[in-house]
Amino acid sequence: MAHRALVIAMLPAIGLRVLAVLGFPPALLFYGDSFAFLSEKLAPGTTRPSGYSLLLAVLRPAHSLTLVTVLQHLLGLALAVAVYALLRRRGLPGWGATLLVTPLLYDEFLVLLEHMIMADAIFIVLVTAAVVLIVWRVTPATAAVGGVLLGLAGITRTVGLPLLLLTAAYLLIRRYGWRPLVALLVAGAIPLGAYATWMKVEKGKFALTEADGNFLWSRTMSFADCDVIKPPERLAVLCPQMPVAERPYPPHWLWESFSPLLKVPGPANRNQLAGEFGRAAILAQPGGYLGAVATDLTGLFRWERTAVDEKTPYKLPASERPLNESVRDVAESYEGGPAATRVVEPFAGWLRAYQRFGYVPFPVLTLVLAGALVTGLVRRRWDVLLPGLAALALMVSPPFLAAFDVRYVIPAIPLVFLALGLSLVARDDLRPRPSPSQAAPGARARSTTWGTERRTTG
Repeated sequence: MAHRALVIAMLPAIGLRVLAVLGFPPALLFYGDSFAFLSEKLAPGTTRPSGYSLLLAVLRPAHSLTLVTVLQHLLGLALAVAVYALLRRRGLPGWGATLLVTPLLYDEFLVLLEHMIMADAIFIVLVTAAVVLIVWRVTPATAAVGGVLLGLAGITRTVGLPLLLLTAAYLLIRRYGWRPLVALLVAGAIPLGAYATWMKVEKGKFALTEADGNFLWSRTMSFADCDVIKPPERLAVLCPQMPVAERPYPPHWLWESFSPLLKVPGPANRNQLAGEFGRAAILAQPGGYLGAVATDLTGLFRWERTAVDEKTPYKLPASERPLNESVRDVAESYEGGPAATRVVEPFAGWLRAYQRFGYVPFPVLTLVLAGALVTGLVRRRWDVLLPGLAALALMVSPPFLAAFDVRYVIPAIPLVFLALGLSLVARDDLRPRPSPSQAAPGARARSTTWGTERRTTG
């Protein structure tokens, strides 16, 4: 059987997901975010786009969080199969392609996100599916579908927005022609424009969120010194009062009662002033900004994702956590009954034990990405650029815009190993090429490998 290695690898991976379904029914819930997505009142989100809420609204009539998580698990498995298929198409043997999708099948954090009521699993599927499709073959049709997927990713998590522009730059640099480029951009603009129009109708602002300025401001709380920034009076209310050494991590400044951000009335006004303060702080203290970003990026060199005694929402629970009164009705309305995460032994314990070692350490992930990009450039495997640079953007951009979080790195995992596989293929493009007698005179005159490929794939 040609795909025996993949089938063998998928059986335990399916088992891990079955453990999640049996051990933590009906789903894992994340702070207040999950309940915002589950809200029966469908509206554009203030702090995050509501693309994931739209999916949950479609599934709401079933009144089953288990249905949501099972669907996410299935999509995660299907994504591994798609990456495997692309690598096989590019000439890798079955065992090699299977080895490269093993992290997609077995990384504990991917399993956790698939079982969580959060936008991350769907975001990972949308971004990776778009990249796989475009790398598979560039035509106006595939570019259009890829553009729609990236547009949907952008209304699922705003960090997806730069990936649409990155993909457009890739098509432009590779000289695939104007039709795929236009198809990508127009198709990508459709979900983004529709969502921004919805935001305009509901909240009077043509945008995807009302919190980009808030997050940038929270980033500057790591270093901001108002004696140096000298903000105008209308921004001075946002100055931190704590000494730098005593300040908590940036996300705490968004929600905690000590935050001066909460003194500013109105979400839109707050976001506007916070954005102005953030930009002023960065311009006044560029060294402090880059130092804070560099400090956060050291998280990519931490071997353990979470220490044994570290408090984090990303550990599988050992006991049931009752829902707060403020969110219980939202969750139980969606579920049509009790919705708190239950812990069912021994299945939950087996998966908790696996979580302690079943992951790709970030230093390994970073090294693999660097190796894939360097190998791709040296061997002129130009298709490595799209997944490789997309993965790099996902890994390094959050500390520039908000803060480092383990969860923000996980979407890069499928793209990193796709890039590695593409860097190892025997030839960059296996599509048929015209013979010299069939090629136009201009094409024969430009007979380099890359030049011929550009002429035949545009």
